[in-house]
Amino acid sequence: MGHRLMEHPLIRDEDISNTLREIDEHIRKEYLEGRPEEERDWRTSEQREAERIREAMRSLDPLIHEAISSIRIADTGPGRPPTLTLEQKVKLLLIKQLVGKSKGEFAYMLEISSMLSGVDVSYKTIERLYSDELVMMALHNLHVLLLRRKGVSESDAAGDGTGYSLTVKRNYDYESYARELKERAKENQDRADERKEGKADECGEGKPRRAMFAYSFRLMDLDTGMYLAWGSSMRSEKEAFEEAMRMLSEVDVRLRSVRLDKYYSESAYMDYFDEDTKVYVIPKRNATLNGSWRWKETMMEFVRNTMNYLEEYYKRERSEAGFSADKRFFGWGVAQRREDRIKGALFVIGLWHNLFHLAPY
Repeated sequence: MGHRLMEHPLIRDEDISNTLREIDEHIRKEYLEGRPEEERDWRTSEQREAERIREAMRSLDPLIHEAISSIRIADTGPGRPPTLTLEQKVKLLLIKQLVGKSKGEFAYMLEISSMLSGVDVSYKTIERLYSDELVMMALHNLHVLLLRRKGVSESDAAGDGTGYSLTVKRNYDYESYARELKERAKENQDRADERKEGKADECGEGKPRRAMFAYSFRLMDLDTGMYLAWGSSMRSEKEAFEEAMRMLSEVDVRLRSVRLDKYYSESAYMDYFDEDTKVYVIPKRNATLNGSWRWKETMMEFVRNTMNYLEEYYKRERSEAGFSADKRFFGWGVAQRREDRIKGALFVIGLWHNLFHLAPY
């Protein structure tokens, strides 16, 4: 890649800061004014959402059956056989996350269900499914099947992070709280790193404290709106990003391009993607050309071809819209307490998002 860059005069560090200043003063206004406004038919939008839900429900049983068909469960020997089959466990977990009921409300639903089905299942049994390895394996298989069903083998993608409150408190403004914590963490990454090592808590008193916020990173295919991969962490958005990249390596999808927000505008993050993946980021104020040739080439395109670069970069707004839709449906908070179960809940939310995008629009 270096020899391609040397065909052009090298840019300087100040060229990056000058371009950022131009974007703030002139280009952003020119770019936004030149974009046509999308007309929205809310009635049609609601009809599409209803059809997406119906399509997800119609497809769920055969997809779950196929997802678990490749899992071979060894004979556990003598003892009490499990009350639920793996297929029933997967269905129950998906339903629990979908209905979003409180512990008490869902317990009553289970009582009614046991009267109809003859299978008595407690609320604690459902909660344990969030950390059941076989269930999570089946859900991963289901994710891969959904991508195949939608025909996603190559992707122009966008990635973004968000947060979920772990504080369950009546009349709490989850949305503003989650945003506040996420911004605070991004502005003070050094403190976040110390918390990761257990050296400092939120108040700087040196004692680890209970997490009140879960980071989530999701990578979306821009064409279909499906999530390609996702990850979560109690410690940092970077850790959630790294978990999503590991998940991406386990699905058979080639990234043509990816768009990331300013938090990821460092040379090191480009190393997470294949060399033939085009990475679009907006550099930070203090960005320099220090880094790989790939980073230098990206910054050169940002400086020399700014409008086309922004046109590609701002396609990532679709991933922000995806987060917004998820939270309107499932809420800003996660009720689980154990870290593995919190991760399980966020995994199921990502899966439902893809199930809702099975419909052809």
